[in-house]
Amino acid sequence: MITRRRLLLAAAAAPLALSAAGCLRGANASAVEEPRSLPIPPLATVRVGADGVRRFELTAQPGTTEMMPGKHTPTWGYNGSILGPTLRARRGETVSCTVTNSLPEPTSVHWHGMHVPARSDGGPHQPITVGGTWHAQWTVNQPAATLWYHPHPHGVTEKHVYRGLSGFFLVDDDIADGLDLPRHYGVDDIPLVIQDRRFTDVGTLDENDDDKFGLLGNTIVTNGITGAHLAVRTGLLRLRILNGSSSRLFNLAFADERDFHLIATDGGLLTNPVPLSRIQLSPAERAEIVVALTAGETTRLRALPVEPRDGLDDPARFGFDDTFDILTLRAEPELTAAPPIPDALATIAALVEPGTPATRTFDLRWYTINGQRMDMNRIDLTVPLDTTEVWLVRNVHDWPHNFHIHDVQFQITAIDGSVPPAHLSGWKDTVYTEPGRAYTLAMRFADYADAVFPYMYHCHLLHHEDQGMMGQFLVLAPDQVPAPMAMPGMDMGSHGGH
Repeated sequence: MITRRRLLLAAAAAPLALSAAGCLRGANASAVEEPRSLPIPPLATVRVGADGVRRFELTAQPGTTEMMPGKHTPTWGYNGSILGPTLRARRGETVSCTVTNSLPEPTSVHWHGMHVPARSDGGPHQPITVGGTWHAQWTVNQPAATLWYHPHPHGVTEKHVYRGLSGFFLVDDDIADGLDLPRHYGVDDIPLVIQDRRFTDVGTLDENDDDKFGLLGNTIVTNGITGAHLAVRTGLLRLRILNGSSSRLFNLAFADERDFHLIATDGGLLTNPVPLSRIQLSPAERAEIVVALTAGETTRLRALPVEPRDGLDDPARFGFDDTFDILTLRAEPELTAAPPIPDALATIAALVEPGTPATRTFDLRWYTINGQRMDMNRIDLTVPLDTTEVWLVRNVHDWPHNFHIHDVQFQITAIDGSVPPAHLSGWKDTVYTEPGRAYTLAMRFADYADAVFPYMYHCHLLHHEDQGMMGQFLVLAPDQVPAPMAMPGMDMGSHGGH
């Protein structure tokens, strides 16, 4: 019998079930569920010795995670079953990270966006054997920013990230600390990694990828779970958003089209907050946004169809038509008041004058950069230490690509010769490249030279990277000559065709 009470309960639950649907186009049935509280990655345990060094320990390990309610999915994580703890350090501090590999195959840990010595970069030249341990140490010398760490083993990065290996690395500094911004970690300052996954009927991860594009999921997991919601207790909420997907772009907006303020991108704070109603992130890009809420209201962060899409070969094939719910925000009946966002955030000095010609050019096509696929035993270029370079990056293909450079943060000085929009005016380490467009990037190579260990540049759509869309470079002091380490059996070959 349907009683009045049951009818009222059903009516109240209906909008919650709809808001938690996860994927409104092409979702599997398991995506329709009651929302669950958003997990907040714990701050990593740290030991600070008499020498002042901040010491972190990570173990990459297998486990089982309830990514979907009632389904126990085999996953990988750092110091847990999925994802990893948030590492945090201040500019000027020396950081030491010890990583143990308890996985059944070799892996590595790359500090994405961090300015580090090449031997501590954690790229494909620093593999960690099964049961082995790797040590990295550096002094943090960059502005406050939302960075992250993830595996980078040559040829299998996509699968390692897809199984759950990712974590945040937050950098603090005095400038950011002096601003009236939400900063209470896990309360009004929320790390948010958004990823897409596809599950089998029994709840295991479906790793059958598209042989051209990679793993494209039909279900969203936010901080490792589906159907996530967050109880908001403050009038202003800061979201540190990472697109942690392998291949999918996200065009993020709120369901009610409310405005928010972009305050930081990959490498740190912008000069001024930028008011937006949506922000697009390709894999590995980050954005810090601040959104205002009023007591008792509910809204949802969503991913809308991706625009623009000119020049793409069948945008639907790349998931550009899909719509997802990412996170439900529910404001408490009483909220703690927050000061307004500061009008000025940080000072960003231009690295080069407008119109400075390119030092180098990189053409992105298929799985190649400048017609070549990755060869671990080939150094593609050398860069003199303490120099500023301008790179012209062109997507000459009909596929989506982006471009990531290890060790440096860059400034986008032009797109097709024009000044970039305000939301791309800050420090970046990854940029989405639309087909047929050219991006001018300025960067400075400082502090670290190494004749043996290279840095990488590559497409961060991970299937593309694994298929060889990557190159490597050495930063050399005046008295150094290249002496790269040998990595037998790693040649991906050269291929200029489609």
